Amino acid sequence: MATYHPRYSNRKQAGKRKSRRIIAVLLIVFVILFAAFAWLSYMVVIKPNVYTADQQQAFITIPTGSGFSEVKKALYSHGYIINRRNFEWVARFRHYPESVKPGRYRIDESMSNLDLVNLLRSGAQTPVRLTFNNIRTPEQLAGRLATQIEADSASFMKLFNDSVFLDSLNITRKELFNIFMPDTYEVYWDTPARSVIKRMKTEADKFWEGERTMKLERIKLSRNEAITLASIVEKETNKNDEKARIAGVYMNRLKNGWLLEADPTLVFAHGDFGIRRVLTAHKTINSPYNTYLYHGLPPGPIYLPSKASIDAVLNYEDHQYMFFCAREDFSGYHNFARTLEQHNLNAYKYRQALNRRNIYK
Repeated sequence: MATYHPRYSNRKQAGKRKSRRIIAVLLIVFVILFAAFAWLSYMVVIKPNVYTADQQQAFITIPTGSGFSEVKKALYSHGYIINRRNFEWVARFRHYPESVKPGRYRIDESMSNLDLVNLLRSGAQTPVRLTFNNIRTPEQLAGRLATQIEADSASFMKLFNDSVFLDSLNITRKELFNIFMPDTYEVYWDTPARSVIKRMKTEADKFWEGERTMKLERIKLSRNEAITLASIVEKETNKNDEKARIAGVYMNRLKNGWLLEADPTLVFAHGDFGIRRVLTAHKTINSPYNTYLYHGLPPGPIYLPSKASIDAVLNYEDHQYMFFCAREDFSGYHNFARTLEQHNLNAYKYRQALNRRNIYK
């Protein structure tokens, strides 16, 4: 028969109490450590750490070939990072310094260090809305493109003059504007110049496929001729509802073997785009772009025409007008005439209006 020992029982109970106390202390320590870890994780990893001042969002650009130091400079120079040490810790933890990707990235104040690092590591750029208009020369075009993406104007000009590259696109330098259709295109900031030009060729081919190509055959103009005429129409008026009528005048002149006598071609030939009033002296310049001396269309476009101007040529108005002159009310519209006598009267009214405004050149 077993004998009950009170002293043994007390020791056993004391041991159990001690064990419970140890477990309780360990649990408290664990909770404290977990809370500290959670707080540190929040502060370092999860808490928003981007500051964009009065902007809800901002953009940074990381040039091709950049390292982590260039990324930090781009962020820090604009004051976009609140706690730099925490950002750098997360970046290194995620091995970002070894995987820097160039591009243009959108950031906002809701971003944590982890959000920002993951964005930059992914290379998920925000596209640039590439636009170009009011362009007269390839040099202007190259400059305009270079202000919006990483490629510089020299890169574009080199390709604009690269006959091998242009041959691969089936265009000549004089036909360069044939592939640049003024519009808004989404491209990545670090897209190379070569890829941008190829993209424009693809977009132009899409524009011309189908009905527009059939209209070229109907009006008996090549693509380059239609764009060249559209560039003249573009510089004659900014009124889209009048462009088809002006295109009709020039088509009538071409069909009848007349000189086009288009003032915008003289401005282009002189290269002085500040000319406001074309004078008799301007008409003597020996240039293939002088349509007062040379029959037919000039060798190529004098301007980057809008799609509206191109469509105005393709759908030119069928009428009997052979002349037009700016209205004397400076509304931007024109007076049209079938006879030289009527045109001379319209021209006289406009010259008088210019004189009243002291516009002599």
